[in-house]
Amino acid sequence: MRGQDHPDLSGLGRCLLGAVLSGSLILLAGAIYAQNAPRIVPRVTGNASPMNEAPIPPIARPITDDRRVMRNYPEQPPVIPHSIDNYQLTLRTNRCLDCHRRQYTEASGAPMISVTHFMDRDGQVIADVTPRRYFCTACHVQQTDAAPLVQNTFQDMLLVRDPKQ
Repeated sequence: MRGQDHPDLSGLGRCLLGAVLSGSLILLAGAIYAQNAPRIVPRVTGNASPMNEAPIPPIARPITDDRRVMRNYPEQPPVIPHSIDNYQLTLRTNRCLDCHRRQYTEASGAPMISVTHFMDRDGQVIADVTPRRYFCTACHVQQTDAAPLVQNTFQDMLLVRDPKQ
């Protein structure tokens, strides 16, 4: 008769089977909760349903007053205070360097690229912009009049008053 060679589940076998089944139930309950859980972080892109069409918001206008803006934290890359529409930024061409490279800043009046942009991985200063820092828009963004996507309550630590004073 089939199954005669297989004894009933031992105590250890029953424990393992129970653990597997309870683990499966926990995973199932977690998946159900995840689908019905309240959203804590507001959506910042698109519609709630990805298949619905939505009106495309207008592109934010660049602020072109060429005024430098205070940074929010010490290592923040500065924002670009002018339009960069149609700037070429390829392996062979970087229009930003036409004004910001060290030898062109006197004629253009643009701030010179930081010395950190001339350092290789080992901290050695080289003659030209290091390939790691060549694509400016990887760190620097154009300043625009865009409204924040999420509420921001950031306060500069130097501007926050100590309650004990």
